[in-house]
Amino acid sequence: MDYASKVERLDLGGLDLREFSSAPLPSDALRCLRYMHDVEFHTVCYLRDLLVTPAHRDPAITSFLTMWNYEEYWHGEAIGRVLSAHGEEAGPARVALLRRRRRFAEWLSPLTQSAASTIAGRPFIAVHMTWGAINEWTTQAGYARLAARAGHPVLTELLRRIMRQEARHIEFYSSQARERLASSARARRLTRGALRRFWGPVGSGVMPADEVRFVCRYLFGDADGRQAAERIDRRIERLPGLEGLGLLRRAGQRLVGGVYLAPA
Repeated sequence: MDYASKVERLDLGGLDLREFSSAPLPSDALRCLRYMHDVEFHTVCYLRDLLVTPAHRDPAITSFLTMWNYEEYWHGEAIGRVLSAHGEEAGPARVALLRRRRRFAEWLSPLTQSAASTIAGRPFIAVHMTWGAINEWTTQAGYARLAARAGHPVLTELLRRIMRQEARHIEFYSSQARERLASSARARRLTRGALRRFWGPVGSGVMPADEVRFVCRYLFGDADGRQAAERIDRRIERLPGLEGLGLLRRAGQRLVGGVYLAPA
């Protein structure tokens, strides 16, 4: 896919954000949006970590990542507009506070990524591409669940537009993951081991643990949410070498005793 010809700033045309003044979102939905806002703006730090690995030598990947980061930035901006419509802080001031709290972690992260990729070599790219696919699948599902739970027409349309862009991101990451896993037994072993030991729900490496638990319970704690999580597990397990991984189910059991992301 030619991502450069399709990348665009998120279109907010026709969305009247003033409707949130007369019909505000419930507090739980706003709490989820704060989380999503912060995670979307953290994308640039994930990009930084990718660029210290062998991925930076692949022009197809770096071209995609440039466009991906641009679109993710505007997703954060759009969510920030919703928070601002509720009188909440959003954008650079909120993001600066998060990064100040994480100064040491943000200093350490590119160093550990560089060291791990130096040891693992090119198969390490498969880890990042698979990780990216899983995060995009869960992010898209999270937006769909938030739209369903909040039931606000303006928010639903905004999230639908974000999800449409996320679908292009999913296509790239998942195709890269499938190709790289299929071509290398070492990449399959490395990726499976990394996911089993280190993967957590999107934002779990950035946001406080109580916020991670809340968001996952709110979005995936009911029957519809569990079904959405199970569908993602099935997609993951169709990737080469990841059969029977049960990633979301295991993450749910580890974080909150199986309350969310676990089979009904």
